[in-house]
Amino acid sequence: MQTGTVLPAHALKALGSALRGALITPGTSSYDVARAVHNGGIDRYPGAIAKCVDIADVVTCVRVAHEHDVRTAIRCGGHSGAGLGTCDGGLVIDLSLMRGVRVDPSAGTAQVEGGCTWGAVDHATHEFGLAVPSGIVSTTGVGGLALGGGSGHLSRAYGLTIDNLEAADVVLADGTFVTADAETHPDLFWALRGGCGNFGVVTSFRFRCHPVRNVIAGPVFYDVSRTGEVLRWYREFLPYAPRELNGFFLVGAVPPAEQFPAQLHGHRVCGALWIYTGETSRAEDILAPVRQLGAPLLDGIGELPFPALQSAFDGLYPPGLQWYWRGDFFTQITDDAIAAHEQYAEVPTLHSTMHLYPVDGAVHDVAADDTAFAYRHANWNGVIAGVDPAPANADLIREWAIRYWEALHPTSAGGAYVNFMMDEGHDRVRATYGAHFARLADVKAMYDPDNFFHINPNIPPAR
Repeated sequence: MQTGTVLPAHALKALGSALRGALITPGTSSYDVARAVHNGGIDRYPGAIAKCVDIADVVTCVRVAHEHDVRTAIRCGGHSGAGLGTCDGGLVIDLSLMRGVRVDPSAGTAQVEGGCTWGAVDHATHEFGLAVPSGIVSTTGVGGLALGGGSGHLSRAYGLTIDNLEAADVVLADGTFVTADAETHPDLFWALRGGCGNFGVVTSFRFRCHPVRNVIAGPVFYDVSRTGEVLRWYREFLPYAPRELNGFFLVGAVPPAEQFPAQLHGHRVCGALWIYTGETSRAEDILAPVRQLGAPLLDGIGELPFPALQSAFDGLYPPGLQWYWRGDFFTQITDDAIAAHEQYAEVPTLHSTMHLYPVDGAVHDVAADDTAFAYRHANWNGVIAGVDPAPANADLIREWAIRYWEALHPTSAGGAYVNFMMDEGHDRVRATYGAHFARLADVKAMYDPDNFFHINPNIPPAR
């Protein structure tokens, strides 16, 4: 399926006439802006980009592309490190104009269109003192993050994003529109929760919200030379801390931003970014062990609105930077892992970093087989991200990320969070889904037997 790369001229003209949104083609003034994705290292030239404004536009695009056997990519926020929101030739179905959010405070839910970013969701829910568990960057697209699992600041307290998904509206490969939930198309609903974009275009999500307004949060940084010491303390403390406290461990460099002391700008550091979502009156006691470790370069913990925390990294990671990342899940942080972190913690560029996100607490409350997410037994979700503005440094950041990953991988649980993968081959996808892979392939055969949706961490249909 999808051996062709470009829509025939007559089909392209008919598609442009049928859409409410715009159809952008090579040579038009907006084409270069429209084809760009977040990772500046991805430089692809679609045959056409459909800026959909409603479900009818999405249905039309899918039907036309399927009929003409045209390679098709689905884009929401465009944050995929591997560039899975675009393609050479073919058609990009761009959902970014479908960005409505409707909060129902009495039901504690948010209906979110498929082109939203998490910043739009946070803006809408915060007014009601609510939040949906998501990631850590507000410009990330809802669809990409959610369908891969959704790991971030609220995971320990409220689970992954998919653990809070109640229903999804989906355009299937044949252009059919369905709603998947626990009662209707339950097999599809199971697969969507972790199976990425393999099964259709999700045009709307209904999420369960949680009471979150202001949080006690911020970074605590130490000199990078203390990486082993801080990480040994962290691995003992965090798993036994209350769920209301989340902290992801990191190595990196202090950004040259006004909220950080000028003398620390560019300084290589280790540490954690903490967030406490419980009763404010208990924050001092809960955070006391964090402050007992001693002699940090910076203690930036304070009270702030949750959307401010969610957008804290936006300025550091604007669109157009060069990215190369690798990830793995970890059940424990072994001594060998700590030795690897010590070896590679000196990041090669200002933007490069390594994060270990906790995926215990409420994430472990969900049974292993309840969703397609296959690593409920893991305790950390790790990512090594080589990042820099300069294309000349693309090889430097890539080589650092790969060497770091190769040193850590033997200590991992075997597979990675799909949202932190490059194009690493079929075996890595199988390892990521583990025992769930065969069931996912069966669901794929039911809903997309021709593998129309294959620009993703692909799960071919069972034969």
